[in-house]
Amino acid sequence: MRISRASFASALTLMAILTGTQFAAADTEVRFYYPIAVGGPLTKIIDGYAAEFEASHPGIKVKPIYTGDYIQTTAKALTAVRGGDSPECAIMLAADLYTLTDADAVIPLDDLATTPEDKKWLAGFYPAFMENARVGGKTYAAPFQRSTPVLYWNKEAFKEAGLDPDKAPANWDEMREDAKKLTKRDASGNVTRWGIQIPTDGNAAWLYTGLTTADDVKLINSDGNKTAFNDPRAVESLKYLHDLSYVDASQAKGLTSWGTTPKDFTEGKVAMIWHTTGSLGVIRKNATFGFGLGYLPAKAHFGAPTGGGNFYIFKGLSAEKQKAAFEFIKFMTSADRAADWSIQTGYVATQPASWETPVMKAYVKDVPQAAVARDQLQFAVPEVTAHESARVTKALNDAIAAVMTDSKSAQPALDEAQRQAEIALKDYR
Repeated sequence: MRISRASFASALTLMAILTGTQFAAADTEVRFYYPIAVGGPLTKIIDGYAAEFEASHPGIKVKPIYTGDYIQTTAKALTAVRGGDSPECAIMLAADLYTLTDADAVIPLDDLATTPEDKKWLAGFYPAFMENARVGGKTYAAPFQRSTPVLYWNKEAFKEAGLDPDKAPANWDEMREDAKKLTKRDASGNVTRWGIQIPTDGNAAWLYTGLTTADDVKLINSDGNKTAFNDPRAVESLKYLHDLSYVDASQAKGLTSWGTTPKDFTEGKVAMIWHTTGSLGVIRKNATFGFGLGYLPAKAHFGAPTGGGNFYIFKGLSAEKQKAAFEFIKFMTSADRAADWSIQTGYVATQPASWETPVMKAYVKDVPQAAVARDQLQFAVPEVTAHESARVTKALNDAIAAVMTDSKSAQPALDEAQRQAEIALKDYR
């Protein structure tokens, strides 16, 4: 007996329904751009999540595409949008919010979150992470790969220097004095271990915001169009960073590397570092000594910037593709998934519900350092989130680089950064 093509196709469709799978020709593809800013095998984790999603969402095929660091990812995504071939979604910097909305490249998630369950999901993130996810009353991003900078310290080095190994410096004065004591030199006077390292050749503006926030100055307003780079307290903050190297000699002179700082720490080359909580996983894996994790030291009060990446969905796609991307984002940011991501990487689980899962409770009991960044959120502010973000952030990074290479003092360097930022933002006021 001959079976018609129509009957055969119907049989295949029935088989797909019964088995919970669909054939590639019927799949809706979600291309997903993502960056990596910390060490570790994160691509394998992402690929695993994509496979889990596909297994529970027949008919949607996820294609994770590693796109370099955050800057490269945003550049590639905007190039793809302009070329009419944008991915369906991407993780890009939370600080790129205005860049993406000014380019009319992304859609408000509110447009897709129409059910009570979806609205509950969108309202379930920590408020500190949502401060650079909303514009004009609309929510354009879902927090995922989020972090704050924290202080890591080597407990063995503290004990060796006569310091309490279980007590982090609580303020600027204590950190400065501890760093001096922790700096170790050989008989010839050569440094064999630095007391402190706050990286300045990558993410410099982000870590510097940890100083300015603690010194009670906000570098940019909530509209992203007015900076205070040369506020007297901002100048004081940058001078403090400079003096760790050039007055105290407890931090290496010149620019110190963001990428190698966790390795410098685990190899015992530096006793205290400022770095993202997203490096906790790799530091735990490689440190051969006990270490602590604490808030960034206070000046006027405690303070730290939030950082990292949010999920965005792009414009110019079919409703079907946007809906598929939305389903993927909800899956990736669910309480259970966010808890697992936090445990595997060190990034902060972005919603309170994640911290109530049994697996996260067990993890925090075993690794109490994991809760530090979460608890620091009560003192957190958004990182510099501006229109013309690349130009504004570059102006600040250039000022920090000039001061940390000792080619300019803090006041003129930040005056110039303020001048450049005002030029970049003049059309947005």
